[in-house]
Amino acid sequence: MIQSSANGLMERRVGEVVESTSTSFMAQCYQLEGAPALGALVRTDSPDIYGVVGSVTTEPLDSARPVLARGEDAATEEDVIRDNPQLARLLTSRFEVFIAGHVEDGVTRQYLPPRPPRVHSFVYACNIGEISAFTERLDLLRLLLNSGASHSDEIVGACIRQAAQSHDQPSDFLANACRILAVELSADVARLNSILRRVAP
Repeated sequence: MIQSSANGLMERRVGEVVESTSTSFMAQCYQLEGAPALGALVRTDSPDIYGVVGSVTTEPLDSARPVLARGEDAATEEDVIRDNPQLARLLTSRFEVFIAGHVEDGVTRQYLPPRPPRVHSFVYACNIGEISAFTERLDLLRLLLNSGASHSDEIVGACIRQAAQSHDQPSDFLANACRILAVELSADVARLNSILRRVAP
């Protein structure tokens, strides 16, 4: 769903908050294939809370009705979807977001907000301008590194790779991100090298 924002830019609503904690939230997509990518920057509004997508899950709406294979006689995967239009009503996609900052009194802060987003808050995919502005500072990397996610290194790497594309000088952005990681992970060289391999051009 695309709508016009207050500042005149077009923004894309990708889901709605269905679970919320102080450090993360879960959003349900409006479209089955509409989830943002791993590492993408998203935002809720009222209040503005920014976060990074940490996982995407597609699952049955009814847990008592597991997904069954339906393509034995189909020539392509597209045929499976075409011949089973009810799948869009039986399945749902959700994505988990790790909170990376918020706007307070008109100032963007890269630490946890006083309160998490409300359930049923809309979630928007950030545009290039928002991503570039938000990632001018990279305090969010510490939040992501300490998120507790079992695959936090993958989330950090994906976030840096995606954010770099929004900057006029991607190589400068990557160099700065690597310097910050080197400080944050100075006591864990193996982990640092693992993440650096994920962001190397």
